[in-house]
Amino acid sequence: MDNENRGERGWLNTAEVAGERRELRNFGIWLVIRERSFEQAGSKRNGVNLKVFIQASGPSNVTVLPKKEAQLKKKSSTVTSGPSGYYYQGVWRALGGTTVCQFNTSSAISQCLKGKVVHMYGDSTVRQWFEFFNATLPGLKEFDLHNRNKIGPFMALDYENNILVTFHCHGPPLRFAAIPTRQLCYIVNELDDLFVGNNTVVVLGIWSHFSSFPMEIYIRRLQSIRRAVVRLLDTAPGTLVVIRTANPKALTLYEKITNSNWYSLQRDKVLRAMFKGLNGHLIDAWEMTLAHHLPHNLHPPPPIIKNMINHLLSYICPQNGG
Repeated sequence: MDNENRGERGWLNTAEVAGERRELRNFGIWLVIRERSFEQAGSKRNGVNLKVFIQASGPSNVTVLPKKEAQLKKKSSTVTSGPSGYYYQGVWRALGGTTVCQFNTSSAISQCLKGKVVHMYGDSTVRQWFEFFNATLPGLKEFDLHNRNKIGPFMALDYENNILVTFHCHGPPLRFAAIPTRQLCYIVNELDDLFVGNNTVVVLGIWSHFSSFPMEIYIRRLQSIRRAVVRLLDTAPGTLVVIRTANPKALTLYEKITNSNWYSLQRDKVLRAMFKGLNGHLIDAWEMTLAHHLPHNLHPPPPIIKNMINHLLSYICPQNGG
C-alpha cells in the first residue's frame, strides 16, 4: 500500500510524525518552565524557601578541631540497655539503685504507707497497682465514685493509718470502647493541680495505648509530662516520683502485625531517655517481666506485680521491709 493510500486511511507520514514530536517536546519544556515558575512564585509569596536555593552567608564547610588535652570528658546521655536485675527464689534482686525489700504482710505495707498520699497516673498496667493495694490492705476502703471499671478515677482511703491512694487514667489516645468526656483528664493538668509535700508519692506509667500511634505523638506527650514533673519537684522537692516502664505482652496474630512488642520496646527506650537525669525513680517492668518464668502478658500476673510493689515500697520506705 502506497503513502497516498495510507494518508487517505488516516495514517501519518514521517514528516507529520516528526512535526508532532517537536511540538510535544516544546510543550513539555513549556510545562516544566511554567511549573518551576509557579513553585518559585508560590514559595516567595508564602515566605517559604521550598525548592529555592539559599546562598550561604559564610563558609559552607565545617572544621572539626581536635580535642584538647585538658578537656573534661562529658558523660554520654544515651540510654544503655542491659539487665537491671534477676530473680532468685521468686524474688526480684535489683542490680543497682535501692535495695528491694520484702513487704510480705499487709501490716508491713500499711506501716510503710502510713501517712502517705499515693497518686497513680497512666494506663491499666498502673491500675493493677491500685487494685493490688485495694485487695491487699484490709483497712483500705475504696469510695464508689460511680465511674467506669477501667477508666476511673478511683480513690481508696485507710482512715486509721491516714493512707490515700488514687488512680487516674491518662488522656487520649485510648483504646476503650466508650469514654465520657467528663472523665477524660491529662496527666499534666492533674500534676499541676496537686497539693504535694514530703508525704506524697506520684506514680507514672504511660505507654500501651500509644504503641499503635506515631512515635512523635508519644514523644510530645512525654515532653509535656516531664515539664510538669519538673514544675512539681520545683514546688515540692520532697515529692517521690516513680516511673513504671513498659513490659512485653502475649501476642495474637493481629497484634504481631499491628502492635507487637517491637513497638512497645521503642516506646520503652523513649520513656527511659525522656526521664533520664530527672529526680525520680524507675521500676523496670520490662526486665522484671522478661526475666520471669511466667508467660508474657500485657497485665503481668500477681507474682510479678507483687515484686513491682515491693520495689515501689522500697523507694518509699528503704530498709523497712517486713
